[in-house]
Amino acid sequence: MNALIPVVAMIGKDLRMFFIDRRAVIMSFAVPIAIASFFGAIFPGAGRNTEPARIALTLVDEDDSPISRAIVAGARADVSLTVTTADAAAARERVRRGAASVAVVIPAGFGDAAGRALFGGADKPRLDLLFDPSHTAEVAMVRGILTEHAMQAVSRAMFSSETGPRLIAETLTRLEASTLPEDQRRRLRDVLTSTRAFLEEQNRPGAAGTTAGLTMPYTVRTEAVTAGAGVAYNGYAHSFAGMGVQFLLFATANLGIELLLERQRGLWRRLRSAPVSRYTLLAGKAASGGLIALMTLLVSFGFAVIVFGVRIAGSVVGFLMVAVACALMAATFGLLVAAVGRTPATARGVTTLAVLLMVMLGGAWVPTFIFPAWLQRLTVVVPARWAVDGLDAMTWRGLGVSAAVVPTLVLLGFAVVFAATALTRFRWEEA
Repeated sequence: MNALIPVVAMIGKDLRMFFIDRRAVIMSFAVPIAIASFFGAIFPGAGRNTEPARIALTLVDEDDSPISRAIVAGARADVSLTVTTADAAAARERVRRGAASVAVVIPAGFGDAAGRALFGGADKPRLDLLFDPSHTAEVAMVRGILTEHAMQAVSRAMFSSETGPRLIAETLTRLEASTLPEDQRRRLRDVLTSTRAFLEEQNRPGAAGTTAGLTMPYTVRTEAVTAGAGVAYNGYAHSFAGMGVQFLLFATANLGIELLLERQRGLWRRLRSAPVSRYTLLAGKAASGGLIALMTLLVSFGFAVIVFGVRIAGSVVGFLMVAVACALMAATFGLLVAAVGRTPATARGVTTLAVLLMVMLGGAWVPTFIFPAWLQRLTVVVPARWAVDGLDAMTWRGLGVSAAVVPTLVLLGFAVVFAATALTRFRWEEA
């Protein structure tokens, strides 16, 4: 019991020093709240009042055929695109200036060439895609969207009474001059002549029904899977988890740098003259750092709950488990900074880089799915990832306490490693 008295005294001293320093209080509480609010507003998730993001696409129709006009009309109606039409030079300039992510040029003769390629072995026409290299992910999305609209437009035109018979006749002429084996030519000839007869029947006066061409053979129903049916994803929950962990690490790293300053001033030499072991001294520092880190995290989430409607939809006990484990991990990280840092100046630069890398790889800034596969596997050794995943699980995912066990144990494991390293590497006096 007597061993706890100096630990409690050190905790009280550190907390008083922390709250006296207004700059430290602002950095620890106000700044993470402000930045988390900003990120939450940028990535709010798909709520009832959130308009889905659209890709800015510029279309250049140099063909001006029924097929190309149908492609443009389909793209304009697509909920994933914001379409602007322009000529080729203007489209290239829009992409170059960043006004459009992608531009698509439909060349002259595209409609007829696409129809011939659909029915026979003619050369396929080319669509030119001009893209902003900083938006490469959107190119694949545009390619997929255009594939749907182009296939529907071409097939509709080919099965219409206006375009279909003419292109079928051209294809039959090329077929007779082709080098295909006779049995293959015969089968293809039967298909084309049957199609032409069908179109002629459709074109007769009084014929009933028309064909709409090929369409997607399925529809898609999307459902966001969250804590429960009808519970919308709240992007502020994730942003406050990520930014809370980031500034929690910054706050405890700053405590480690203060330890270096105290050692530089000779304070630790005087403390060692007291009847207190070095382990007790470091335990006191770790405990005060952990309390400050926990307060930082809880205040940030408290603000998110009150202002932005964030809810702990999972287990409150699990949330507290992850929060406490995260605070201990951060506190021991501060001790590690003090142990491996030689001077406050060098430790500050290296620590800033280390914290930023941890939170970036932990998915606090950007989703980890955009990382290369090898980097995604590597993030399991980053404590920030486990902290963010654990907090997400207890908030918007609505998982039970069992989902908090693994993140808690992993974070405590990191805390043990950091603390053991700090105890063995800490230098009590300036060299």
